[in-house]
Amino acid sequence: MTGRGPGRYEGSDGYDLGDADRANVTVPVGYLWSVAVVALGTCLALRPLRHPWPLGTLSFFFGIVVNELPFIAFYWLLASTLLALAQGDLSSPGGLATLGVAALTTTGLAAVAWRGLQAGPAIEQAIGRELGTGRRQATDYPAYPRLPRGYSLARILLTPFPLWRRDVERIANISYGDAGRANRLDLYRQRSHPAGAPVLIHFHGGHFRMGPKSREARAIFYRLAGHGWVCASANYRLRKAGRFPNSLIDAKEAIAWARRHAADYDADPGMLFVAGSSAGAHLASMAALTPNDPAFQPGFAHEDTSISAAVCLYGYYGSRGSTGPLASSPLAYAHADAPPFFVAHGTNDTATSVEAAAHFAEELRGISASPVVYAQLPGAAHAFDMFRSLRLGRVIDGIEAFAAWVRQSRPTPRTTPPTDPIRRD
Repeated sequence: MTGRGPGRYEGSDGYDLGDADRANVTVPVGYLWSVAVVALGTCLALRPLRHPWPLGTLSFFFGIVVNELPFIAFYWLLASTLLALAQGDLSSPGGLATLGVAALTTTGLAAVAWRGLQAGPAIEQAIGRELGTGRRQATDYPAYPRLPRGYSLARILLTPFPLWRRDVERIANISYGDAGRANRLDLYRQRSHPAGAPVLIHFHGGHFRMGPKSREARAIFYRLAGHGWVCASANYRLRKAGRFPNSLIDAKEAIAWARRHAADYDADPGMLFVAGSSAGAHLASMAALTPNDPAFQPGFAHEDTSISAAVCLYGYYGSRGSTGPLASSPLAYAHADAPPFFVAHGTNDTATSVEAAAHFAEELRGISASPVVYAQLPGAAHAFDMFRSLRLGRVIDGIEAFAAWVRQSRPTPRTTPPTDPIRRD
């Protein structure tokens, strides 16, 4: 831990230093590095770098774990401190200085954890503004607890990762189209197979270039499936093969498959939600705004791809590289009959712009007759659904509250494409 070498140390006058004197002039290198890594992650979680782009990317990778799992970072810090104490590494001025940095870092981690809890009030206010403060009288969804639903202090501290649930089964690699591995999905459902389950179809992120199904949002799948949903996490074509509109066509094929086969899994084909993270939110929003549009359903134009509502997490809503003349941004297809939307985005997102997400929600709200819930999450970064964190627990609470309103209201999905849709880039 100290980095002391096997040889003797010499003082400035040339005499050998003994062990006691040597301890006073050495720095506990191992402890210093442990504290430095956590301190850097904490700083980047609190104040991420946005520009230039390479630094923003590094900031994200260094800060994401600390931002979503501050307790794990604290455990690492505590274990390193206890080990340094046991080895006598805190007796030198360098050791004490490093301990001081660890104390300051712990304060920063507490701030990160507190900020994660603020997602609850932010989502509560967003839903209240858009759906009305009396929504709980219209649904059976309970008030927000102090901790997210299904969370306990022990679970937060000891099992922060999305773990499997015994009451949920996962059926992997179901084919929904003809593009091989790119057209496969994983299904999550309760083992008791309750009848009339709503369906959630999720599309992963990855800049339309990379990423497998079930990489993000696994905690969402397990929670909703445990509460009686059927959740599908779908792959889609990426990179050149997935250039617009190909990946959107895949998304619509997944929706069509879910409607055709819902009854096979005891699900309700009339209650389909589409969701996505990052690039997947682009697909989800595009699919929600282009129901049954034959331009995006080659060979299956007769299939019903309308959905009941959309859930978009830290999404990208701009234009994409295209293989044709069709507009590739979601707002180009906004119309009055759009389904309800739930949009959540973090204020510390360095990969996709929170300002662009707010603009998307505001513009869509001005055009659509359906609610557009927009929740801006304090301190949240990109990919906040990778871990089962306090923040994600609050987001899932919000998704369930939003879904309860949609299910109770049961807005009728469109069965025909909107008349003369706006298609502007």
